[in-house]
Amino acid sequence: MQRILLGIDRLSTFVGQAFAWCIVALTGVVTYEVVARYAFRAPTTWGYDVTYMLYGTLFMMAGAYALSRNGHVRGDFLYRKLSEPRQAWLDLVLYVLFFFPAIFAFMISGWHFFTESMRQNERSMFSPSGPVIWPFKFLIPLVGFLLLLQGLVELVRCIHCIRDSRWPKRLSDVEELDQIILAQAEALGAEALAARVAGGTGIAPPAEAARRERAGDQQDGR
Repeated sequence: MQRILLGIDRLSTFVGQAFAWCIVALTGVVTYEVVARYAFRAPTTWGYDVTYMLYGTLFMMAGAYALSRNGHVRGDFLYRKLSEPRQAWLDLVLYVLFFFPAIFAFMISGWHFFTESMRQNERSMFSPSGPVIWPFKFLIPLVGFLLLLQGLVELVRCIHCIRDSRWPKRLSDVEELDQIILAQAEALGAEALAARVAGGTGIAPPAEAARRERAGDQQDGR
């Protein structure tokens, strides 16, 4: 089961990281538009459409990836004070009552939105070039399906946590600095970590810091 859960995590990660390159294309399009408009007095007729499509694609296709990393915003000033099984119960109820009904509605309405747009060969009304936009609208049901898959994974994780009293492992790739500092404080003790920072030595990786402590203990023993 854990292999299946992590496999869907990897799918969400691949999609999110692949479409993250949209930010590079978006930066390039905005830069080109600004230079063309203000340096050469030759604004494009397609720049606005391309920028909002790229930004919308970037934002939507990262949704399942953020969910796989437990990165969506929550009121954790209360949530983090709960025990892990209670956190899992709360998540389970919210997924069943709100997440899945909303995702199903999102997918169904998004599919009708897309098919209607494709039937009309809908074009953008925001610029003279009027590019076709129904392929962009296909992202709505596609994103809904990816979120549905990842939501099922999170639902299974809630059940595992309720049963085992601890959250199962999930993939991780990026850590915030404050999380790294807290992990080091737990490993070394808050006072030792503060002394290292105050001494100007910086924050050492946990493994390296532990090695230095062991070496210091050995020297003291001699």
